[in-house]
Amino acid sequence: MALESAPSPLDEKTKRTRDLLASFYNAASGATAGGSNSSSGRALPVDSINSPNFDPDVYMSVIVQKENLDGLLHNHVEMAAEIKNLDTDLQMLVYENYNKFISVTDTIKRMKSNIIGMEENMKQLLDKITSVQSKSDIVNTSLFEKREHIEKLHQTRNLLRKVQFIYDLPARLGKCIKAEAYADAVRYFTGAKPIFEAYGDSSFQDCKRASEEAIDIVIHNLQSKLSSESEPIEARADAVVLLKKLNFPVDNLKSKLLEKFEDCLLKFHNESKEIELSESDGLPKASIREFSKTVHAYLIIFPDSESRLIRLAQDFFIKRYGIIQQQIKKGISAAHLLLMLRDIWEDVNIMVEVLPEATLLFQIVEAASGICKQYILAAFSNLLQEISELFKTHSRPTEQSEESPLHIALESSKKAILQGSMNMLVEFRQLLDDNLELLVNLRDLIREWVQEGFQYFFQKLDQNFFILSRSGRPSTTESSLNDLVYTERVRTGLVLVLAQLSVYIEQVVIPRVTEEIATSFSGGGVRAYDHGPAFVPGEFCRLFHSAGEKFLHLYVSMKSQNISIILKKRFTTPIWIKHKEPREVNMFVDLLLQELDGLLAEVRQVLQHGLLRRHHRSDSNGSTNSSRSNPMHEDKLGRSNTQRVKSQFLESHLAKLFEQKMEIFTKVEYTQESVVSTVVKLCLKSLQEFVRLQTLNRSGYQQIQLDVEFLKNPLKQYVDDEAATNFLLKEVINAAHERCLDPIPLELPILDKLINAKLNKRQGSEIKFLPSN
Repeated sequence: MALESAPSPLDEKTKRTRDLLASFYNAASGATAGGSNSSSGRALPVDSINSPNFDPDVYMSVIVQKENLDGLLHNHVEMAAEIKNLDTDLQMLVYENYNKFISVTDTIKRMKSNIIGMEENMKQLLDKITSVQSKSDIVNTSLFEKREHIEKLHQTRNLLRKVQFIYDLPARLGKCIKAEAYADAVRYFTGAKPIFEAYGDSSFQDCKRASEEAIDIVIHNLQSKLSSESEPIEARADAVVLLKKLNFPVDNLKSKLLEKFEDCLLKFHNESKEIELSESDGLPKASIREFSKTVHAYLIIFPDSESRLIRLAQDFFIKRYGIIQQQIKKGISAAHLLLMLRDIWEDVNIMVEVLPEATLLFQIVEAASGICKQYILAAFSNLLQEISELFKTHSRPTEQSEESPLHIALESSKKAILQGSMNMLVEFRQLLDDNLELLVNLRDLIREWVQEGFQYFFQKLDQNFFILSRSGRPSTTESSLNDLVYTERVRTGLVLVLAQLSVYIEQVVIPRVTEEIATSFSGGGVRAYDHGPAFVPGEFCRLFHSAGEKFLHLYVSMKSQNISIILKKRFTTPIWIKHKEPREVNMFVDLLLQELDGLLAEVRQVLQHGLLRRHHRSDSNGSTNSSRSNPMHEDKLGRSNTQRVKSQFLESHLAKLFEQKMEIFTKVEYTQESVVSTVVKLCLKSLQEFVRLQTLNRSGYQQIQLDVEFLKNPLKQYVDDEAATNFLLKEVINAAHERCLDPIPLELPILDKLINAKLNKRQGSEIKFLPSN
């Protein structure tokens, strides 16, 4: 109760602040309060501190009833802070309004000082405007009659000029005819024509007649210009324009002029053809611009001739495309092709400006697509042709000066295929890298065509290899046996080159091409996603791997057959059952070693050395029929009879069943040793079969024994499998033993003597052996 009876200083300050604010914002506060009360629809309670009817006693009683002492202290602190903030805001508000009031007062003072002399100035300005207007009215009134007179005189002067022009028109037309200024004559006559139509039958009758006579001469001269062959097409077009202005019928001239225009197009075509064939900078732009201007003039003269002009323009550019295609067939570079395409693209754009209905842009895009595809396929065809010509050059049966013709053929073929493929890719990359708008949309197609081209190239290359391997067969109609032999040697050497070249393509060319394609020609258009990649290197690697093996086996077979023919001739010519006692090693041994030397010389030019596998076996593992390795058996054979021989045949066959099995024919590898060894083994196997087909007497058997024994040492230098060679030689002896009626071998001293004699004969002749490293 003590708190209620004694008002605090804070409450008095708050009341005073509220009264000041109410006195300062009396009107506004009242309006706002009224609006607030009216808008809310109900009055604030008496105990609300924001109510206009606020009663502090009621407010205190309510607060005391609701809050305890701590709450009252908290409210006291908050209210003191609010009062402090209100005091600060009040001071700032008073200061701001005071400054504004001072500024407004100064502005009003300045306005009063500026308006003091304004009324007098406005009055003076109004008096001057009134004076100027009155004087202007006086001047207009005084000059009105003279102005009308001047206008009438000006009209009369213009009329006199026209009359004078009409009277002077015949003379003017005569001067224009002499100067051949027909355009001026037409312009003068068409300008005077309205006057002639109005007054030509009365005042200007003579002038009209003279002018019409002059204009008839102009029409005649224009017609003569149209029919003159020496006049350019532009001058004829101008003549038609002038005749149309004179209302002269020109429809009958349309066909004639269009025929002349066709001749002009033919001239342009011939010029472009000569320029393209000379590989210059293309058709001059001045010519194509004149061509486009002529088309534009024809469209103006003959609007209904558009369809024929479109057809002529399309035919003209089709001929231009044909020139490029002819150049591609002859072989051109990518730079030259781009130059021609850029030139024709610019020409088409010039023509499109005057003849857009011809759809030349669509036509050139289609043509460029076909041209680029033809260029890419032609490049691959030319490379195939170059490679074929290279092989034909090396396969001709003419003596060559090179010491290693097969090596030269192989290296030149490698260079032609690899370098040719890389050069083609460089050329094709120019088509992709060029920024010509015509080629931008064709890049995906170019990538596909390049991949398809390589697929075509390697397929045709494989086919050509097999065609080459079957070509060059010696003809029986040849006149010289030496030519036959040389032709067959060239053919077999070519097959060996093809075998090694196939391996090179598989291991080097295809990986390089694949790498370049992945770098610059990967991707493609819709076709690449629908049908898969156009070029699959794995397939061609397998293709050439198989081709190389086939060629290698073909070479071994051909060489074996050639040597076998010599051996067959040797064993079919003599009568073995009447053979004489052997005196020396047979000549076929020299021929065989000579053929092996030739074989070795060929493989050394093409193939590399391999790892030598020299297998040595004791004679106990082979046949027991060698006279030099088994003298006891030789002595027994000397004392045998026919029944004993048959028994020994049976013993020999039984011994073979228990011999150590040996792998004679192994896989042929791309090495000198493997190829030569395989040929030697096949030849010895053929020799064995030839012996099996003969019936021998004792001397024939001894001759074969001597030849085989002599071959043992020389053959060691050719083969890498000595054991297999010895085994085959023993099989030849066994076959001779089986086919002999009296198989008594030569005595060892005689055999050694004959072999040494043959060796002495061969001294001085150098025999090329394989290195035994």
